Amino acid sequence: MPKLDITSQERSALRAAAHPLRPVVLIGERGLTESVLKEIDLNLKAHQLIKVRVAGDDREARSTMLETICETLSCATVHHLGKTLIIYRPDPEARSSVLAGQQAPKEPPTRAVRKPSEPYTPKKAAASGVMKTRRSEKTRKQLARVDRAHEEKDVGFEAPRSTRSPAARGVSNLRIPRRTGSAMSLKSGVRRRRGA
Repeated sequence: MPKLDITSQERSALRAAAHPLRPVVLIGERGLTESVLKEIDLNLKAHQLIKVRVAGDDREARSTMLETICETLSCATVHHLGKTLIIYRPDPEARSSVLAGQQAPKEPPTRAVRKPSEPYTPKKAAASGVMKTRRSEKTRKQLARVDRAHEEKDVGFEAPRSTRSPAARGVSNLRIPRRTGSAMSLKSGVRRRRGA
């Protein structure tokens, strides 16, 4: 099979993409055997871009191994750095569909995307098919306000806590001796004098 050629821009982009990858195939002391080639082929089908680690110290032997791999499996050499070989082969099924004029199948989005104006829908509600909209949220809040207004009419209107008298709030008018100089002796923002 012919060796795949790529441009320098593609090579640079692939080298950057391969940076965080770890070697998936290790070539040991026996060298490049049929089983190793089969494993490299399997990983190229699965990942398209892989790193291969070679155990030998001879740079020339590693270079010949890289050339053999690329010729046998029709892939491209991306980079040869020390004992690590970076190899690329595009997915043949996606490539054949593009050549036939068909577009590659679009992958489904991995997460739901909502507009900033849309309210948040919890996962369980979304899974059951209940979707919140801005209009439904407004009507729910209006109904809650109306219900509260009816309850206040039925029970009797109660003034807010801050406007009620201390006796109504449950605070007694008993004089409790407090330690002077503590935070408890503050009354309306003015500290009592020690002699008073």
